[in-house]
Amino acid sequence: MINRVILLVVDGLGIGPLPDAAEYGDADSNTLVHLAEAAGGLSLPNLEALGLGYLAQVKGVQTMAQPNGCFGRLGFVSQGKDSVVGYWETSGVILREGGAKYASGIPADVEAVFEQVLGRKVIGNRVASMTAMLQEYGVEHVSSGAPILWTDGGNTCYLAAHESAMPLADFLQRCRETRKATKGTGAPIRIVAQPFTGEAGAFRPQAGRKDYVLEPPGLTMLDVLNRSSQITMGIGKIYDLFSGRGLTRAFPAASAMAAFDETVGMMNKVPRGLLYVSLDLLPEDTTEAATALQAFDRRLPDLFDKLRIGDLLMITGDHGRDVSRPGKTPTREYVPLLVTGPKLAQGVNLGTRATAADLGQTIVDALRTERLPIGDSFFEALRPG
Repeated sequence: MINRVILLVVDGLGIGPLPDAAEYGDADSNTLVHLAEAAGGLSLPNLEALGLGYLAQVKGVQTMAQPNGCFGRLGFVSQGKDSVVGYWETSGVILREGGAKYASGIPADVEAVFEQVLGRKVIGNRVASMTAMLQEYGVEHVSSGAPILWTDGGNTCYLAAHESAMPLADFLQRCRETRKATKGTGAPIRIVAQPFTGEAGAFRPQAGRKDYVLEPPGLTMLDVLNRSSQITMGIGKIYDLFSGRGLTRAFPAASAMAAFDETVGMMNKVPRGLLYVSLDLLPEDTTEAATALQAFDRRLPDLFDKLRIGDLLMITGDHGRDVSRPGKTPTREYVPLLVTGPKLAQGVNLGTRATAADLGQTIVDALRTERLPIGDSFFEALRPG
């Protein structure tokens, strides 16, 4: 009997192009494989032990003869390739349209609403990564006070402001008001408010990022678990991505490792339900991304040691972010699926799941609540033979 599920979602952890990746310009994307090649190999012994080596030929990662976890890949049928798409589908909601809403930048009418609510002109407005936009427009922003606006090419708009140009509380409030003002047809699903700090040549993101997201348009596993009186804890940006819906409590985190530490700390405090954890682990710099992923792997035993009979641990991603590609924006990829827990099956190949909604269906199945409208549970495959 499963009493508690721990779901770790590593942002941007892709493992090969989806069948329709070419339609998104991502036919050759493979985040994990290309990261390992660029780093000269990755040392990921704990993910390796769960069966990561069965999912792709990742330099430095072996295929274990007897993995102590189950393994597979999750695909996505939703349109798009960002965190909203990934987390929503993983939780049972398919986004059927609007996946590449801003493939050529943010339309003038939407930009005009931003400027009206912000009370300032904006600069930038193109498809790019955060690092590129801060480098290119940071000095102009600090000088003029004009917030930096850009998109990832999907249905997310990003706004960045330096505290010297706009106090953080004021910036977040205006972004919140912008979210309200842009609701409706053609509006972005997510508006990200990203404060930054530093000086010319050394601008960097600052803690305090806030994601303002529309509510999911359908029933999620959080809704199902919540109304079945299960405890649902959101750690990291989970609260933002689901507009707080279906959560018992939420715990924002300043970094991926802070979110991981919070999760480990909860293992002795939350005896049942779902710990849903967002790990914004992979920065845009290849060396830093490899270092961060390996550091995460080294910390996994801290979590493994807290698992007890009745626990189910799942590790996956939300989309790809192939840092070998020039844009360093999200990529349309499969994500790994690694599953373990005391007294559960080991070495089972869960295959390539057509939709990430299978994961959400498995969680509600494991916790014995009502079914979600979409997804096929693989819980039976996790039972010991």
